[in-house]
Amino acid sequence: MRTEDTPENNVYTRAAALFRAWQEQGIFLERKTPALYAYWQRFCVPGMPGGPLLVRKALIGLGRLEPYEAGVVFRHEETLSAPKADRLELLRATRAQFEQIFMLYSDPERRAERLLDAATAHPPSARVEDDYGVIHTLWEIADPETIRAVQQEMRDKKLVIADGHHRYETALNFAHECRASRPHAGEGDCAYLPMTFVNMDAEGIVILPTHRLVSGISGFDREGFHAKAAPYFERGQYRFFDAETLHAGWRRLQAEMAAAAAAGRTAIGAFFEGADSFDLLELRPEVDLERLWPELLPAQRSLDVTVLHRLVFAQCLGIDQESVRQEKVLTYVREFEEGVETVLQGKAQACFFLNPVTMGQVREIALGGRLLPQKSTDFYPKLLSGLVIYPVGS
Repeated sequence: MRTEDTPENNVYTRAAALFRAWQEQGIFLERKTPALYAYWQRFCVPGMPGGPLLVRKALIGLGRLEPYEAGVVFRHEETLSAPKADRLELLRATRAQFEQIFMLYSDPERRAERLLDAATAHPPSARVEDDYGVIHTLWEIADPETIRAVQQEMRDKKLVIADGHHRYETALNFAHECRASRPHAGEGDCAYLPMTFVNMDAEGIVILPTHRLVSGISGFDREGFHAKAAPYFERGQYRFFDAETLHAGWRRLQAEMAAAAAAGRTAIGAFFEGADSFDLLELRPEVDLERLWPELLPAQRSLDVTVLHRLVFAQCLGIDQESVRQEKVLTYVREFEEGVETVLQGKAQACFFLNPVTMGQVREIALGGRLLPQKSTDFYPKLLSGLVIYPVGS
């Protein structure tokens, strides 16, 4: 926002004016007949140099907006009011959806995917490589019989929002505004939203962990923290003396965390300002999480991120849920190395490292009508904005 912005001239009205200008100049061309799109993303996982090239296959199309209580669309995390307000103002001004909601569905037999595979035999409509080296390829599907076949396969699928919770709820609010402003016009285009549908049973689903940086805690005491954590966690330490052993220390921590996850144990990594070691906090087997949190599903209780928020943050550091929601003392990083460097530079008091949430955990919790803590999942790679645009409410 600019200081000179007014209700008539602001970031939202300027975006709308630019969108109209690009339509008039032929930069954006409106399709007049129905189409779906096959959308392939080819990528390597960050932090795994030399790792395999993966492909995530998706379908782009319009999906009907459904309230959560209808039992068709399921969320897996909480939303904040400020981002939804921003997105609603942009939608009101531009009357267009520039991004798709990332939706997961279950299709163990991959029937819909096979229909898409056939459509990708011809040259793509678009191909672009993003700043992360991800190759995005788009194929138009205009054949009416193929479209009907895909619709038939997708007709009864339950959907889990992987990414785009704020945009989905914004679209629900906008659809309500549209119905209120034209009550006799039917449900109209506002009742639909562009979605990217990904089969949760297929290869190419990658969920990265999101690590937590802690700062701004008054009277923070590292040894005091460990004293409070001792009844809940066994502590392992990986000391370092210089840059070389520091790197070896965090690699050892990562390996031990991965081994714990593979064995079904809860393990959280930690690195504190001024420390000469990385810490592994492994939940003691005698800690009864069902007794502590009987209101949670077993899948919720088993999440490392749940243990981090409820035991480490709330019990040991005194960070309440409202502080987490407002991001007063927490910030988030994807890369392990970035978390370490931020603490070494004195920009955070500690970093807590997590193993990734699994697709099975997301499925069980979301379809069970429950939520994960904020920033629990990082589905990689992100969808590319602007591949297809959907004008609404015009």
